[in-house]
Amino acid sequence: MYKEILQNIDHVAIWPMISFFIFFSFFLCLLWWTFTVDRKYIRHMKEMPLENDKDNQLDLNA
Repeated sequence: MYKEILQNIDHVAIWPMISFFIFFSFFLCLLWWTFTVDRKYIRHMKEMPLENDKDNQLDLNA
C-alpha cells in the first residue's frame, strides 16, 4: 500500500537526498565549530556548573 502511494508522488526520490544534505551540512558545521572554538570558552563552559552565580561572568581575557 505505501509503495503504491509513494510511487504516485512526483519527485519523491529527491527528499532522501535533501535530508542527507541537510544532515551532512549540519555535521560539517558542527565539526568546524568544534575545531575552531576558543579553548577559554570551552573551559569556562565546562567549569560553569561548579562556580557560584556571581562568578559566572564570561571573562575570556583571563
